[in-house]
Amino acid sequence: MKKTWIILLAIVGVIFFAFAYGSSKYNQMVTLDEGVEKMVGDLNSAYQRRADLIPNLVNTVKGYADFEQQTLTGVIEARSKATAVQLNANDLTPEKVAQFQEAQQGLSSALSRLLVTVERYPDLKANQNFLQLQAQLEGTENRINVERRKFNETVQAYNGYIRKFPNTIFAGFFGFDRKGYFEGQAGVENAPEVKF
Repeated sequence: MKKTWIILLAIVGVIFFAFAYGSSKYNQMVTLDEGVEKMVGDLNSAYQRRADLIPNLVNTVKGYADFEQQTLTGVIEARSKATAVQLNANDLTPEKVAQFQEAQQGLSSALSRLLVTVERYPDLKANQNFLQLQAQLEGTENRINVERRKFNETVQAYNGYIRKFPNTIFAGFFGFDRKGYFEGQAGVENAPEVKF
């Protein structure tokens, strides 16, 4: 009878230890997941700031009647596509992050074409509204780069934690999946060709 109680207490002790250990791991995964969600919010906020600046930039440029309409239309369409794709903290698969990144890259390319075209308009380049908007846009692009780096660091900590043993067992049991990273643009390793 005494042996039965010892075995029963040992089983209860093991179950209690497993529960305490598992709940500790679960709580850490929740904390890391919340960090990723915060970073998604910060990143979306930075991208939204850029999207909000673009209509003002386009309207300032439109004031110059002979400005290339095709370039402005390209920026407007790229902005529309970029704002249609949002990062969702609950669905950060590598494919979804890549889709978001591709939409944002399209907008970045359209803005680059706009700023290159502006070089042919000295009056526009000297316009104070344009210069202020350009400076704000440049600052926003820097913020986006910082937020993307922080996002990747946060995702790396989360992914690393849930992939370690025995955390991977608890992660699978509780439904914590790997999150996707922002990656460099294809072809970025090649230096741009400058022609005069």
